[in-house]
Amino acid sequence: MAYTIAVAGKGGTGKTTLAGFLIDYLVEKKFAPVLGVDADPNANLNEVLGEDVEITLGDIREDISVKNRDGKLPGGMSKTDYINYKLQQAIIEGHGFDLLVMGRPEGAGCYCFANGILREATDRLSDNYKVMVIDNEAGLEHLSRRTTKSVDIMFAVSECSKRGIEAAARVKELIEELKLDVKELYLIVNRVPEEGLSDDIKQAIEGYGLKLAGIVPLDAKVFEYDNKGIPLVQLPKDSNAVKNARQIFDKIIIPQIKM
Repeated sequence: MAYTIAVAGKGGTGKTTLAGFLIDYLVEKKFAPVLGVDADPNANLNEVLGEDVEITLGDIREDISVKNRDGKLPGGMSKTDYINYKLQQAIIEGHGFDLLVMGRPEGAGCYCFANGILREATDRLSDNYKVMVIDNEAGLEHLSRRTTKSVDIMFAVSECSKRGIEAAARVKELIEELKLDVKELYLIVNRVPEEGLSDDIKQAIEGYGLKLAGIVPLDAKVFEYDNKGIPLVQLPKDSNAVKNARQIFDKIIIPQIKM
């Protein structure tokens, strides 16, 4: 069973960037093979990693829905067999990691079927990888649907504001309400200005009982690379954002994976 690390947080906090940094870090630290899972319908983890996406789980949902409705599943194949066949096509092979992307279904209807495929895929594939990194969708829907069954470490990513800390605290509350199997929850405050965390922010973190893993500062290079369409994993390792994120991973992840 893969050691599972999830990244959660509302949209715009930079959680996908940090998930990409984490995958790149794990590969460099020889924890390959790593499975990256972009569970956000507005998928862009592949852009952070510099990988093209041809087939998403949303595409599979559409394909199977149409074929099942029209009775056009390949001869001799059950629906389960066909899902497994399509999943193999959806796995993107990177350098030291594979990537599976949720994507957005084009047709009408809920995400229940696509979420079911995601659950089945992560359960079935996790034995083939040392570490699985899940970039959760913005908000809390992914957690509430219990798509992620068991998590060793979850990072709740917040921007540097009291409202952001409140959203991270809601992740903690939801984990407790739903009795989700999350062994450790840590807070990362992202895009922190040069002056650091204000006293109000520190008090909010303490008041909500959140464990602060560390902070990642504002880094102009992140915006520069993003605007130019350069994969963020190509940022220099001594850039402020990458350097601070890796210090967090050194402190939190390495001791636990090696246990």
